[in-house]
Amino acid sequence: MTPERFKKLQTILQRRQLDLTVLMENVHKAHNLSAIMRTSDAVGIHTIHAVTKEQHLQTTRDVTQGTGKWVNIQIHPTLSEAITHLKTSKMQVLAAHISDTATDFRQIDYTQPTAILLGTELFGMSEQGLTLADQHIVIPMLGMIDSLNVSVAAAMILFEAQRQRLLAGMYNKQQLGQDEYQQTLFEWSHPKLAAFYARKGLPYPAQDDEGQAVESEVHVKARLGKQTKNSDN
Repeated sequence: MTPERFKKLQTILQRRQLDLTVLMENVHKAHNLSAIMRTSDAVGIHTIHAVTKEQHLQTTRDVTQGTGKWVNIQIHPTLSEAITHLKTSKMQVLAAHISDTATDFRQIDYTQPTAILLGTELFGMSEQGLTLADQHIVIPMLGMIDSLNVSVAAAMILFEAQRQRLLAGMYNKQQLGQDEYQQTLFEWSHPKLAAFYARKGLPYPAQDDEGQAVESEVHVKARLGKQTKNSDN
């Protein structure tokens, strides 16, 4: 861990947006999942949400092993539960869907708590999703094709949200609570140590100004005990 990398991790976490997210309804293709997560990280989203069938759940987990280091993914059993969860957090739920009532996505105020609802690759948005969403949004198309790949559509909408939030100064104020900030910072800085202490049921050590773990006597004994056991084997 170099001081430069530690500073970068701190800066990224300080900019994470808790009130901007996406909800994927049965988006299951690996390249789309990966692309949406990469875009979510790029615009500063902390947690994304998904409703997926059992056979797609392992694909979701496999894909998120990489990008999931930086963006949390919360799986919901049903779409109605997912949307209820988001609305309880005071988020407007916007369905990316072509309809007679859809609004140009650039006309939306994304400085408000917002969740973008994305439909499955083959069938698009379900009727339930269209009904439960607060509003439909559309990306204007001028060619023969009337829709974009789901990950491309997500990127366009999310970067418009980022643009508005940057102008509003929303990335200049830390949204993460201090406890979650410190916990996530340690997990990002020292993933192997974090996994070890989690297995042991121990709280994470503090970190110094350069990101190095400041271990207590309890932490050192636990770690050295593991090393001794491994050497005996």
